[in-house]
Amino acid sequence: MTQRYFVESPISGPEAVLADAEAHHLAHVMRLKAGAEVVLFDGGGAEFLARVENVGKRETRLEVLERREISRELPRRITVCTALPRGDRQKWLIEKAVEIGVGRLVPLHTERAVVVPDGDTCVKLRRAVIEASKQCGRNVLLEIAEPAPLRDAVQRGAGGPLSFLAQPGSELSLAAAAREAATMPNEPAEFFIGPEGGFSPAEEGLILESGRRGINLGNRILRIETAVVLCGAWGALAE
Repeated sequence: MTQRYFVESPISGPEAVLADAEAHHLAHVMRLKAGAEVVLFDGGGAEFLARVENVGKRETRLEVLERREISRELPRRITVCTALPRGDRQKWLIEKAVEIGVGRLVPLHTERAVVVPDGDTCVKLRRAVIEASKQCGRNVLLEIAEPAPLRDAVQRGAGGPLSFLAQPGSELSLAAAAREAATMPNEPAEFFIGPEGGFSPAEEGLILESGRRGINLGNRILRIETAVVLCGAWGALAE
């Protein structure tokens, strides 16, 4: 498989430049030389076949050979509004969300959260998005929204008939929701996932009063990242 690299600036001309971590990886980890062919993407949806022209100390210049309009996105946009787990579990969550095809992730501030996401958290999550996109072949980056209090996320969210609160004991099952979704192929889906201690009763009330519906993810208690994967997979399969 041809190696993939992410270019920060939109690729629009006959040349592209890799800098910083991507240039370091190409030159010092993979030890590629002039003449090597790689695939570039800039997050805009296309990918580009390119040839290494010059490997410098701080940047690598490449000749763009071909633009390829290749979409690996889901037909339905999936948004996950979620509390975050601790430590390395955040990176695992992002990797799997990217691989499954989640379109947008909103880190939440909640009453029982063990992690309070901030700007530094988002920088790390966005870097994990790039790494996962390089690996799985996505050409559109999973959007990491700015961390938001739950109330703000509820007010700014998509809403709609496929907007759900992950809630143990709810009557609506994933299978039943998938049958509904099959009749609305272009309708975006949205999931609210709480921290390991769950949303507080007041928070659940806020989400449900906004018109979202509770959805049962099964009879077992799931970790945050497992719930994110399950909701993302539901979106991928409910097509």
